[in-house]
Amino acid sequence: MVPCLDEAATIGAVVRGALRHVPVVVVVDDGSRDSTSAAARDAGAIVVRHEVPLGKGAALASGWERAAALDAVWVMMLDGDGQHASEDIPAFFDAVGSTAARLVIGDRMGSAGAMPWVRRATNRWLSARLSALAGVELPDSQCGFRLAHLPTLRGLGLRSVRYEIESEMAVAFARAGHRVASVPVQVRYGSERSKISPLRDSLRWWRWYRSVAR
Repeated sequence: MVPCLDEAATIGAVVRGALRHVPVVVVVDDGSRDSTSAAARDAGAIVVRHEVPLGKGAALASGWERAAALDAVWVMMLDGDGQHASEDIPAFFDAVGSTAARLVIGDRMGSAGAMPWVRRATNRWLSARLSALAGVELPDSQCGFRLAHLPTLRGLGLRSVRYEIESEMAVAFARAGHRVASVPVQVRYGSERSKISPLRDSLRWWRWYRSVAR
């Protein structure tokens, strides 16, 4: 499942790569102004489209709904900008088999030197606080490359509609008593630009964090 916004240049390769490891790919086009939807369909994906951008959390929720309608039990999530390597997907399934985890999160921190330093520092700071909040080790809490047990995920009542969804998801699984595991994944950064608004999304994350840290 791939939530994306204005990723026409990369989404085709992302879909084709994922289809080497999973039977169905659902792309949620969160109000793109380019040809993201057409490129995803041409590559073999099922496309769900929002007419206007609603946020990553809202896009994920739409994808989970479509996946449930397709009778999926597990949902593999990755970004549409090509940052996540599809050849890492089997490691997530192996982790489920070896740990019985209900949520498996990609861990880029073994190769953190390849990350832009601001993202690396921010991720470590956030992950330390979320690990304390969740009561489990979350070495890369902000990685969007993850595998989740869909019935469990949908039963958690997640409410975030923007980028704080990844934090909420990890904490909710752990607090509900479900095992959360991590697997090493590649770090791939190219010319893509982050769609996170540093001020607006940081303030939104802080509001969420304060609401659950009480």
